[in-house]
Amino acid sequence: MSTEIKARVHELEDELIALRRDFHMHPELGMEEHRTAGIVETYLQDLGLEVSRMCGTGVIGLLKGGQPGKTLMMRADTDALPIEEVTGLDFKSKTPGVMHACGHDGHTSMMMIAAKILSERKGTLKGDIKFVFQPNEEGGCAHEMVQEGVMQNPKVDAVLGTHLMTGLPMGTISADDGPVMAEANVFRLTIRGLGGHTAVPENSVDPILTAASVIQQVQAIQTRELSPHKAVAIVFGSIHAGSAANIIPDAVELQGTLRCLFKSNDEPGDNVLERFERVVSNICAAHRAAYELEWVAHDPAVVNDPDISAIVRGAAADVIAGTDQQIVPYVTMIGEDFCRFSQEVPGTFYFVGVANPDKKTDYPHHHPSFDIDEEALAIGVELHVTSALHYLNGQLQNTSS
Repeated sequence: MSTEIKARVHELEDELIALRRDFHMHPELGMEEHRTAGIVETYLQDLGLEVSRMCGTGVIGLLKGGQPGKTLMMRADTDALPIEEVTGLDFKSKTPGVMHACGHDGHTSMMMIAAKILSERKGTLKGDIKFVFQPNEEGGCAHEMVQEGVMQNPKVDAVLGTHLMTGLPMGTISADDGPVMAEANVFRLTIRGLGGHTAVPENSVDPILTAASVIQQVQAIQTRELSPHKAVAIVFGSIHAGSAANIIPDAVELQGTLRCLFKSNDEPGDNVLERFERVVSNICAAHRAAYELEWVAHDPAVVNDPDISAIVRGAAADVIAGTDQQIVPYVTMIGEDFCRFSQEVPGTFYFVGVANPDKKTDYPHHHPSFDIDEEALAIGVELHVTSALHYLNGQLQNTSS
């Protein structure tokens, strides 16, 4: 089976890369993926799938197998980011200020080719496959798709998803059990002081000085309040204040994320979010400042089901057989709304490495120079197809990592 799939993926590799490059040249922000959705929708219809829309720019293609069985959902995300691309690629973004800096162009193209190969085998499939092309992953649209019924009609029994990772060497695969991506809590903090002239700071309450103390001291939550075995990352990504060098502003607005590989409220009455606000509250009081704290988004950790992960690792063993590629452990503090699907049914989110320093594909995600080694795309497609066949048809072989 693996030899046949590998050969078919190779035959479609030019189409795969062309799709990826087209999406890369025409990136669209979350909930604005109209061009992308139209291309995906037409492609799936041409394959003979039952195609529907959800959440506006979300596309769902249902492949009905020739034999009865379970329903597997396979998800790819389609949105880009508000970043100005500086890669210099021949196929760089044509949309100013928007680029695919997280690999979603690769995810979409890989899933499309996987749908083509699996549709060619639909007569032998023991069950159905629901291909879900999700919009606005960066904004957490998975929750809305669940609410709109993506896990129903037909009822989904398991879910698979993937991410191309520059944190892994080109060609490596990871499908660990348990937590693999962090709970991501997004906060908006406004610190309010009393503006004035920088020549007489004693007549003001400086919110910038207060903010500086907050930024430093909340880091002690991880280093002094929690076990080193509990991973937490508190990072401020946006700070806005002031209009001139000689004016103390009235307020500072800060935004950032608090990430952890466990439930932030796993300690009743004293969870990590409460610890964060306690530090903010007391520092503001010490500086005579007021504050407003809002948690604007929250996605739980991505936790892989051991049984589904074993199936994916078995598929991965087939994919890399006879090569020097490896199945490796990998956990990241990046968040992913795939968790919304895997909370509903058993699921696994697996990673394919794309980092290749020689091709400059080792920049971090969300960087303006982000790119992927396109050789990884074929690996991703083969892993999609083989994992689906292992799950539906029970073609399990190797399950160790």
